[in-house]
Amino acid sequence: MAITTTLSFSFSFSTPFRSFQFQTPPSSHPTRLSISCHSSSPPSSDPLRVAFAGGGTGSNVYPAVSIAEELKALNPACQFLFLGAPNSVESAAISSAGYDFASVPSPPDTNPLFFPHRFFNSLLQCLFHLRNFQPHVLVGTGGYISFPACLAAKLRGTNFVIHEPNSVPGFSNTLLSSFADAIFVAFNSTLDNFPRNKCFVCGNPVRLSIRNLVSKETAMCRFFPGSNCGDRVLLVLAGSYGANAVNIAMLNLYYQMLRRDSGLHVIWQTGVEAFDEMDSLVKSHPRLYMTPFMHCMDLAYAAADLIVSRAGAMTCYEILATGKPSILIPSPNFSEGNQFRNASLMADLAGVTVITEDELDSSTLAIAIEKILRDQKKMEDMSERALKAANPNASAEIAKHILSLVNESTKKKRDGHKVES
Repeated sequence: MAITTTLSFSFSFSTPFRSFQFQTPPSSHPTRLSISCHSSSPPSSDPLRVAFAGGGTGSNVYPAVSIAEELKALNPACQFLFLGAPNSVESAAISSAGYDFASVPSPPDTNPLFFPHRFFNSLLQCLFHLRNFQPHVLVGTGGYISFPACLAAKLRGTNFVIHEPNSVPGFSNTLLSSFADAIFVAFNSTLDNFPRNKCFVCGNPVRLSIRNLVSKETAMCRFFPGSNCGDRVLLVLAGSYGANAVNIAMLNLYYQMLRRDSGLHVIWQTGVEAFDEMDSLVKSHPRLYMTPFMHCMDLAYAAADLIVSRAGAMTCYEILATGKPSILIPSPNFSEGNQFRNASLMADLAGVTVITEDELDSSTLAIAIEKILRDQKKMEDMSERALKAANPNASAEIAKHILSLVNESTKKKRDGHKVES
């Protein structure tokens, strides 16, 4: 017995600038969806509207925040909308930054069979949010949400640009690069992976608060009130969600380090998912500050003398921008090997120490930490090389390119309407 299901539906909506038609004609064939978009240029008096799409990790979120800060400085009337997953790193970060946030569902990791349905749902949600917001340009900063959002922008005829923070791009940005209006990359080594005529090497955008750090004394008062600002501070960053290998190595190390060195303080971000377990195992100590997620990274960087961290793209670039000596432990859990390549590049640029997860234990980490903290000349050299490799103007350069793209696009549309009339 054969069962045939025929599904037909159609709907349309319009705005002053765009109209959409969604239609599935009745047939005995599998349901097909056709999408047509008709656009007209928004009035030139409109305030600049910029949509951002990205998330999953801080490396995808904070570049967007930094670019928005610069656009706001260049154009105070600018309006922003951030697209991201609900109850996520990006939803918390964007809300705390005071920007408008729209939720877009992301597909579950557990069952790939649901991926097509959830992706299509995400695409429709992105189309809906972009229709309501009417952006002049969309900026994709990586992560799952970036792909359906950029695809939605393409379907609408909206300009979109992408930012690639890693030394080697991920799969989504590689696919999107053929359709993007501009591509912003952090490193020269990335150029071979994209159409060069679209690329701008700008570095990674770093938030204004991190580029203009407060004094170490001010930062120390936030974490360790009454402490000596001349004491050394070790900042441990185990990632947004919690890197077990890093946390376990620190768990077997922190108390001995603090007991042996009375002038050492530790700021430890365990990651959200690992915090409860670490909190139950760690003994409290007046020179230990432990948190699931660091909402005041600028103060943490300002306080730090040495950083132990994963090798996420934005963390690496923030280390360069702040000139902090560091020990990087790249995650093996990224299919493209991005963190290994990031760490290798950081070793070349700033002389950072790299420890692979296979090599990592409390002993190897302790030796690496002590070797750097005891060598003031090495710390100064690492700091100098890091600052030299950073581009503090990355956010401003990207913002100016975006404004230029919007102005050029608006002019072309306006000229086109003049010809038609």
